[in-house]
Amino acid sequence: MMAVGWTLIEKIVSKAAGAPARAGDIVTVAVDFAFAHDSSGPRRWEPMLAELGAVPWDPARIAIVSDHYVPALDIESAEILRITRRFAARHGIANFFDMIGICHLVLPERGLIRPGAFVAGGDSHTPMAGAFGAFAMGFGATDMAAIIATGRTWLQVPETIRVRFDGRLEPLITAKDLMLLLCRRLGMDNSGKAVEFGGGAVEAMDMAERMVLCNMAAELGAETGVIAPDSVTFAYLRGTGVPVADEAAARALASDPDARFEVSYCFDATTLAPQIAAPHAPDNSGDVGDYAGVAIDQAYIGACVGAKIEDLRMAARLLAGRRVASGVRLLVAPASQRTLEEATRDGTLATLIAAGAILLGTGCGACAGFGAGVLAGGETCISTTNRNFQGRMGSGDALVYLGSPFSVAAAAVAGCIVDPRDMLEHSS
Repeated sequence: MMAVGWTLIEKIVSKAAGAPARAGDIVTVAVDFAFAHDSSGPRRWEPMLAELGAVPWDPARIAIVSDHYVPALDIESAEILRITRRFAARHGIANFFDMIGICHLVLPERGLIRPGAFVAGGDSHTPMAGAFGAFAMGFGATDMAAIIATGRTWLQVPETIRVRFDGRLEPLITAKDLMLLLCRRLGMDNSGKAVEFGGGAVEAMDMAERMVLCNMAAELGAETGVIAPDSVTFAYLRGTGVPVADEAAARALASDPDARFEVSYCFDATTLAPQIAAPHAPDNSGDVGDYAGVAIDQAYIGACVGAKIEDLRMAARLLAGRRVASGVRLLVAPASQRTLEEATRDGTLATLIAAGAILLGTGCGACAGFGAGVLAGGETCISTTNRNFQGRMGSGDALVYLGSPFSVAAAAVAGCIVDPRDMLEHSS
């Protein structure tokens, strides 16, 4: 029988298992890095660890980020945060990041996500770390407690779906648009699969956009998303002060030319229009023209997938010299403290505020239905978040549309959903 090459996913899992592991195999693996946030972490782990008489296996390889209940708006939230802080202090969790941003961005900002690592996270959007060439998968509270206690877990090695976006993205077309297209084309029931992204359009993306692709593999229902490490990855990690020691070894993680994929897709990125997802699911998407004229009450620029510094700059590009429409709320919740600091330094924040944006604190906020910005019954919102399930951002009677930062900013100015490319033309 002719030998078959290895996928990126198989290579990483084989390393973690300490033995060759092919798609479909059930293996036990050593976890390189584990993390959770205030909602999914210590308040869930502590009772289980106490019952087992266990403690964290390696505090240096565990991170906890408070991002859901911050700042505390009620006594229950304050108590959850107290439990989180107490656990981190008691167990010497050095990588504890309290109220400084969303876990999925804070961790890569600190260089904690490494190519080739097996990453276990207590959140469904853990796959965002796959943009760095890591195997990053979300686990439930019980599995995470076992991981925290032992540093090990088990899984069935996912089959890999290969997705290529060839060509060059046109102006104002983003990774978010690609993923809303992919949700429509592949659906949201890809459980047991990994999605590997590639192609010329992906290779040309910065890390911020690559993170969007892998983050929203969760919206496809996949176990994880991944992109092979390259010069863009290495440059980003050098910028964190934690460079990759062996770039050649990291590059070798890429899928072999003769690797076997379950299925491969190829899309022409040059033909894509801005995409909008209508209520109540990311796969209910179409070209922006299909939803033109839908009136909005709120525009929300927030979440791990939609409020990085690059996202705020996209919004500022369309908002410069313009004002938010009367009767519309434009809420901006930067994804991290570093994002806010950079937006302040480079004038992005001033542009947003001058246009009428309302600044919220860093954290998950309204994306997950916490904190400021939730919706009342009958209200309509367009958001940069990754999912728009019914009731997620507030009332079950609210309507949430998803779009890129360009699309959200354009709608905030127009008072309704519009093609952001028309605004760029009018300003040129």
